[in-house]
This record gives sequence, C-alpha cells and structure tokens, in this order.
Amino acid sequence: MIAFGVFRKHVSAGRCFGLTVGVLVLFTFARAYGLLGPLVVAVSVLMAALILIAWSSGATLDDLGLGRSDIGAGLRYGAGAFGVVLLVLLVAAAIPATNGFLHDSRAQIDGGRLLYELGVSIVLLTAIPEEFAFRGVLLGSALRLWGPWRASLITSALFGLWHIAPTLHTMSDISTVRGIATSAGGRVLVVLGSVTVTFVAGLIFCWLRLRSRSLIAPIMAHVATNGLALTVAWFAVH
Repeated sequence: MIAFGVFRKHVSAGRCFGLTVGVLVLFTFARAYGLLGPLVVAVSVLMAALILIAWSSGATLDDLGLGRSDIGAGLRYGAGAFGVVLLVLLVAAAIPATNGFLHDSRAQIDGGRLLYELGVSIVLLTAIPEEFAFRGVLLGSALRLWGPWRASLITSALFGLWHIAPTLHTMSDISTVRGIATSAGGRVLVVLGSVTVTFVAGLIFCWLRLRSRSLIAPIMAHVATNGLALTVAWFAVH
C-alpha cells in the first residue's frame, strides 16, 4: 500500500509538471501573437490554469510554498535577498564599467508611472505569477520527481528559456545592450546572456524557496531584482 501510494504521488507530480510546462509554452506563444488580450487578462488566465493544475494534481499548500507556518522564514530570507540586491545595484551604479546597463529607456517615465510599474507590472503581473509557476507549481512537483538538486536545475533552465521572448522584445531598451544587438550574432549573444543570467537567478530563487520553505522569499527577491533595477535606472535616467 505504501509503495502504491508513492507511485500515485509520483504519477500525479509528473502529470502536474508536464501540464504546467505545456501551459507555459502555450501562454508564451499566445502572448507573442496577441491572443490573450491585455496583460492583466493573460496573467489571470495563466494563474487560473496553474491553480487548476495544482489542485487537480493534489498539490498541498506546503508543496507550493504557501504554508502558513513558513511565512516568517519567507519574510526573513526575502528581506535578506532584498538587501543584497539593493547593495549590488548601488555598487553597479557607482562603477562606470557597469552603470551603462542601468540606462534603461523604460525608466523614462514620471514618478506616478514608476509607482504603477513597481506595484502592478512588477509585483502583481510578473513576480507573483512567475514565482507561483516556477518555484511553486513546477518546483513543488519536480521535488517529488527528482529531489532538490535536479529539480532546481531543471526548473531554473526552464526559467531561463522562459525569458527568451521578453529579451527579444526589450533588448533595444538598454543602451549598452542595444549596441551589442545590432547584428544577428549580437542578438544571439544577448539572448544567451539573458538565459544564463535568468538561469542563475532561478537557482538562487530555488535556494531561497527551499531554505525558507516559503514562496514569499523568492517573490521578494524577484521583486527586488526587477523593481530595484527599475528604480535605480529611473534615478540614473533622471
């Protein structure tokens, strides 16, 4: 009976992982062709699909990093990650060799728009859904299939691939990157660099999720990575 129970959990985890990957692939193509409408609608559809997959596969709140008992640890690890990201960005802004990467044309907005981008675009429409997908549903099912190391590597690799389309869309927004991406070879280099960076970021987010057992920690780290980068770029542009 125990062996049968383990088998059922393994099958459910495999089904959950496969369906989630399929939904993410479909979402990527649907967004690329504008089939899902405004971003808020697209993300709502994605979240609903992910929740349905997790529920139908029997995933628990702990599997998804949403256990109430782990909230404190999630906040502590998340706050630590937030501080580290802020320090790295401030150092990068102070060094001439790296501050060019912070000159993002997307930061040429007023203060009100900046607050909207931070609170809505980054927190609600990027960090939360991406972390729920990759460090929640995907990592939760992958842990049952392969254990922490392989699960972290596989889900982080998928996280890197997930950022190919956004990189192609925004590579002209950063002045330093725009200079590299003037040729086909340069664009390939930029995409490979983005996949590598987001793969490493995915590994760090997985570590935070596993150490704290809470999805809050990688969400805070993700918000810090995107939000603080935009904020520092906003000050640099202005």
